[in-house]
Amino acid sequence: MTLRKITQELVTKHIQNIKIIATDIDGTLTKNSEFSSQLFLTLEQLKQHNIQVILITGRSAGWCQGIVNYLPVWGIIAENGGIYCLKDNQKITPLTAINNVSKHRQSLQHNFEYLKSQFPQLITSSDNQFRITDWTFDCHDLTQGQLLNIKKICDKNNWGFTYSHIQGHLKPVEQDKAKALMRIKETYFKQLSLQEIMTVGDSPNDESLFNTDIFPISVGVNNILKYTEKLQYKPAYITNLLEIDGFCELAKLLI
Repeated sequence: MTLRKITQELVTKHIQNIKIIATDIDGTLTKNSEFSSQLFLTLEQLKQHNIQVILITGRSAGWCQGIVNYLPVWGIIAENGGIYCLKDNQKITPLTAINNVSKHRQSLQHNFEYLKSQFPQLITSSDNQFRITDWTFDCHDLTQGQLLNIKKICDKNNWGFTYSHIQGHLKPVEQDKAKALMRIKETYFKQLSLQEIMTVGDSPNDESLFNTDIFPISVGVNNILKYTEKLQYKPAYITNLLEIDGFCELAKLLI
């Protein structure tokens, strides 16, 4: 599959009337792992043009409850689809049904400890204590081969697993960003068609957002290219620029 570069001509002919942008954060809205004035300005401009932004990230529930307070966005989906939090009330609301959070986390920890017995270098992420639905570990130093082996172990044991360039995530099998976003659409934006929603990302944990059978208009910022050969679902379009520069490039074409 050849990825099409996003252009003004393409936007004018094929991508019109976008009402919602559902976007990843790290590697998509950041530059060198930080927010910039460029991001704040772009989010304000999208809001002025009546384009709602929903953040959709692998970051923790606690981390996201804080960040949604400070950015001009509609709300945030966190833990790769496990919970969401609205700008208006900032209440953490589950998207994955968990009967007993304490027992669920004990099970996740047990699974992580098994993985650690196979990969002793694994270290629990610093934000893991603020999570509800998943268990995360740092994966900066893991090779693609090691990540693939971890996924095989998880698949064999019926555990969900995904990863970004920052963290590996142990999670319920059914939990992913696309399912969560569809739940949000049906609850709050039932009047919108899928052609009015654009999904944006940069990592394997965004892959479900690139499934054109669910979301026909998906965009990868240019740094997704290092993963595309390993993805079953690839974005329909790709920006010319990396990270937040790519997101801003996309926003300018839309408005």
